[in-house]
Amino acid sequence: MELSGKVAIVTGATRGIGRAIALGLAGAGCNIVVTGRTESPRRQLPGTIYSVAEEIEAAGREALPVACDVRDEESVRAMAQACLHKFGHVDILVNNAGIGSYAPFLETSLDAWERVMAVNVRGTFLCCQAILPAMIEHSQGSVINISSLAADFVRTGGHGETEDARFIGQPYGASKAAVERLSRGLAGEMEQHNIAVNALKPAKPVLTEGFKLQRPNADWSRWVGTETMVQATLFLAGQDASGVTGAVVTDDELIEKYNLTC
Repeated sequence: MELSGKVAIVTGATRGIGRAIALGLAGAGCNIVVTGRTESPRRQLPGTIYSVAEEIEAAGREALPVACDVRDEESVRAMAQACLHKFGHVDILVNNAGIGSYAPFLETSLDAWERVMAVNVRGTFLCCQAILPAMIEHSQGSVINISSLAADFVRTGGHGETEDARFIGQPYGASKAAVERLSRGLAGEMEQHNIAVNALKPAKPVLTEGFKLQRPNADWSRWVGTETMVQATLFLAGQDASGVTGAVVTDDELIEKYNLTC
């Protein structure tokens, strides 16, 4: 699927991986629906849906900033309607919005568990349900659900974490495992509509503003930037059901297998 002129929705696009993906898709010629909850600047974290939209428009593409809480069904529906009202169609959905909880299991509250599941799993579910009908109408589309190695591993592997944070938070890991299962199953259902559904995760920990704020004393020397996640997302954004679909892959795996360049 040629990306130039396509419409992409990126959730959680105000900073970090989401912002990088939104800008990368815009650079490839896409018009972008920038969604997130941050409408006003925060003291400790940069970026709003409006500042990212301005960056996209400065690069010569159209951008629609839409405040959206992916946990809320009406908010997600309103976001989908705003996208279709402006652009008339949607070709790419990147479910990037996500949060983590990193306390040991016995110190994890039910509220923390439900909050992570609501954003990471319910949010992905709601966005797919709201956007897929528009893709089905045009018999083409690509859904990319951002996952994490936390779905596979229970330890951080020593990526600069303190001793008491060696274990990956159980709500986060469980939520990403659920997103991967949903992606595989949804790919099977959407194949008849020529829609690709894939789950993508970074092979190495990505240094973002959020992680810096959460763990200010960590050693970031082994962490990487967003470049490989952007390149892998661009590749998957160009897929439909005749290409790569139903995959649960890392950025490095895609780049190596398809000889992609960053």
